[in-house]
Amino acid sequence: MNTRTAIITGANAGLGLECARALLRSDPSWHIVLAVRDVSRGADAVAQLGRPDRCTVLEMDLASLKSVGGFVDALRGAALPPLHAIVCNAGIQVVSGTEKTADGVEMTFGVNHLGHFALVRGLLDDLSRPARIVIVSSGTHDPDKFTGMPSPNYTNAEELADPAALTDPSEGRRRYTTSKLCNVLFTYELDRRLGHGEKGVTVNAFDPGLMPGSGLARDYSPPGRLAWRYLFPALRVLPGVNSTRTSGRHLAALVHDQRFDGVTGEYFSGLRPIKSSTDSHNRDKALDLWETSERLLAHATSSGDEHLREEQKAQRFSVVSGQCRTTGGPGSPSPRYF
Repeated sequence: MNTRTAIITGANAGLGLECARALLRSDPSWHIVLAVRDVSRGADAVAQLGRPDRCTVLEMDLASLKSVGGFVDALRGAALPPLHAIVCNAGIQVVSGTEKTADGVEMTFGVNHLGHFALVRGLLDDLSRPARIVIVSSGTHDPDKFTGMPSPNYTNAEELADPAALTDPSEGRRRYTTSKLCNVLFTYELDRRLGHGEKGVTVNAFDPGLMPGSGLARDYSPPGRLAWRYLFPALRVLPGVNSTRTSGRHLAALVHDQRFDGVTGEYFSGLRPIKSSTDSHNRDKALDLWETSERLLAHATSSGDEHLREEQKAQRFSVVSGQCRTTGGPGSPSPRYF
């Protein structure tokens, strides 16, 4: 019988799908919400998982804060078991130029950090205690590790949200590694604000390792995508290189395994807590990220309210034969033409 719900973003493929698979196998009490941008692909994932009775697909585009808010509302309206876990897994890497979210935020920062920030902030009061939040980061956030990726460059969150135009593909990869640093900064700051587990919610970051063949290279050049899909998987014999299935099991364990009861504010490589980068412990950066993220959410909300008012106004006025007609609301005077 399903008695607990876990949300997994990006659960239609790759690491998210394997995490869902492992969580379903671990304990029959879990119900999985696949938070996905494409509900048809989410339905295909449920078919692969083979447990439609324990899965729910809900639409959410992390590149739209309105969509994230709609997901939160839809979740509250669904007849699901109590929410006990949120897995912030979905991610993107844009190297071919500068793309923006629906809210005008740089895409990598917007999806990898801000969308998940909005999701967690929106659902904190809905979590049933004890609860766990796991945020997927990456070893690429740490410049002291040799990953083959550019070191992150956290200047301030406003510049990350609205950076200069991209002129070098390596800068696109740097935006990715910086967003993964943001994931760890967010993890630690959220844990501090939740009293290091005193409020019944644990928060941890997770490094899945290098996972060749996953969808992370979808914005690479055609030769790069081919190498990532067909050549790089041979590297799985090396330390820190994993299949999505192995990393999915590790991620699921951080959600359900009793050995992690009460463990919070940690950065995990697989199932082992390790030291994260020096910058990830910088409280000034964490506060800047949190406060800027709050402002971006507030701006999106106010812009959305203004857009709604404009839509309502447009509905009240219609152009008829070059004239403007007001239809008014209840109790308003008769329509006027002028």
